[in-house]
Amino acid sequence: MSTIFDTFIAPPCHDEIETLYQDEHLVLINKPSGLLSLSGKNPQNLDSVHHRLVQIYPGCTLVHRLDFGTSGLMVVARNKAINAALCQQFSQRTITKVYSALLCGHLENDEGVIDAAIAKDPALFPLMSICALNGKPARSRYQVVERFYHRQEEGTLLPLTRVQLTPETGRTHQLRIHCQQLGHPILGCDLYGGRLLPGTEQTPRLMLHASELHFRHPISEAWMNAKNASPF
Repeated sequence: MSTIFDTFIAPPCHDEIETLYQDEHLVLINKPSGLLSLSGKNPQNLDSVHHRLVQIYPGCTLVHRLDFGTSGLMVVARNKAINAALCQQFSQRTITKVYSALLCGHLENDEGVIDAAIAKDPALFPLMSICALNGKPARSRYQVVERFYHRQEEGTLLPLTRVQLTPETGRTHQLRIHCQQLGHPILGCDLYGGRLLPGTEQTPRLMLHASELHFRHPISEAWMNAKNASPF
C-alpha cells in the first residue's frame, strides 16, 4: 500500500460564502472558487466551507463536496438525520446536479455521453485515472451552449466551448477527467490539461461551476430546484 503525501497548501480565500436558502434542517450555499470543502489535515488548510459554516450552524455536516477550484451550489445538512436522508438521495441518484464549464477548443458534437470508469492511483496522487479494469463506473452527459473565441491580451484568439455538464455518477474529479478524455479539458484545470494550450497558462481559476441542484427536501418533501448562474 503506497503512502499518500498531500503537500497542497491552499492560498487564502477572501471571498465569502453566499447563503441562498436556509431553514432549521438544511442550508443551500454558493461556494466560492478557491475554498476547500473540508479542512485538510495540515493546520494551514483549516479554512473551508465546513469550518466557516460550523461557526454559524453548530453541528452542520457536508452532504457532498466540490473541488477546491469549483464554485457553486452545495447543500449542507444541519443535523445527522438530515445528512443521512440527503446522502440516501445522492446514493440513489435522485439528486440532479448540473454544472457550467468552459472547455478548451471547439467540441465537434452538440451533445454526448462520456462513459469511462475512474480509478484512484496512489502513485499519481492527487490525479485520478481512466481505468476500465480497476475503475468504478462513471458517466457524464454534456450539452454545448455556445462555441466562441476569446481574444487574449496579445491579440490571439482562443477557441472555447461553453457546455452544460450533468454527472450521472459522483466520482472524484469526474467531470474534469471526463472532459480531458473527450479531448477538451476544462479551462484552468491544472491537473487534467486545462492550462496546456498557449494562452491558458494564466487562467485565474478552474472554469467549472455547480449551477443547478435538484433534490427533495427531506422533511417537507417539496422539490428544491436551486439555480445559480455561472460567474464566467
